[in-house]
Amino acid sequence: MSETALYRKYRPHDFKGILGQDHIVRVLEGAIKSDNISHAYLFCGTRGTGKTSIARIFAKEIKCAVNDLYEIDAASNRGIDDIRELREAVKTFPFEGKYKVYIIDEVHMLTKEAFNALLKTLEEPPAHAIFILATTELHKLPDTVVSRCQLFNFKKPPKEILKNLILDIAKKEKRVLDSASADIIALLGDGSFRDTLVTLQKVLSSSDEKKITAEETERITGIPKSTIVNDFLTALNEKNVPNAYEVLRQVTGENIDVGVFLKLVLTKLRAIMLIRLAPNMRTSLADDFTVEDFAFLAELPINKELKLSELLVALLEASEGVKKSFIPELPLELAVARLFE
Repeated sequence: MSETALYRKYRPHDFKGILGQDHIVRVLEGAIKSDNISHAYLFCGTRGTGKTSIARIFAKEIKCAVNDLYEIDAASNRGIDDIRELREAVKTFPFEGKYKVYIIDEVHMLTKEAFNALLKTLEEPPAHAIFILATTELHKLPDTVVSRCQLFNFKKPPKEILKNLILDIAKKEKRVLDSASADIIALLGDGSFRDTLVTLQKVLSSSDEKKITAEETERITGIPKSTIVNDFLTALNEKNVPNAYEVLRQVTGENIDVGVFLKLVLTKLRAIMLIRLAPNMRTSLADDFTVEDFAFLAELPINKELKLSELLVALLEASEGVKKSFIPELPLELAVARLFE
């Protein structure tokens, strides 16, 4: 396998290669076709959703030459002097073509003084200058800056898109992943193309096997084993609070990320619910798990006193608490206590 990072090797080079952001691609393609180019765009979204890739493609599509494309990391160039230099450079005409494009990544990192200096340029930009600002934290930007840009909100790609991408790239790398392995990697990617491909590269690089199983993927990524998740589900089904807490003790004892553990629990609980309420989905759901795992989910004798919908709601609420809690497992322990005390 090539030493080049997969997220760089398979970075899209045109709008056709962009996944999960059709609502943005359509607007930008329409603007290019009608020659209605704005002087400032603001791309907002979580990490790894394609903000920089689309910015580069947009610059390429409007025929911005390589020498006229400038990428600035605001985390490293955040002061007023940096923006003053940019303001002076913007005034000069492009080396080639019609436009100079400035991509400012992590723009929320600029200082207050730097934002004020940038604002003046955004208010009266030269006709040849186009700014593409990218941020993961829109709330940190001054309203005066936001109001002068066309705002595009990038969505996290759904798991199915990530899964198909994983399987496609593995195939291109002449490796075979089973469906359950792709599910694990997509889950760990957490809606980020970049993080997903970094995890995929770790799996491919750590195995000498042409075909990689879910068990090997679990071992390489350190994700909780299926058995520990299934033990927790069994304890919940039996309303056995001591056993549920014992599993959580095991999770923390093995330094397993509680958030990842809970995602796996929710994924399997959802499957259990759908298997029972939508039997026609059994075949498609089976592709997301190993044979043993799916058999466990399909055959688990659900306690008649247990309401799956209430359990899912409680655990979803706990998943939000896990991200903020000083003791990560506490929101999950509280959810169990409230359900069964």
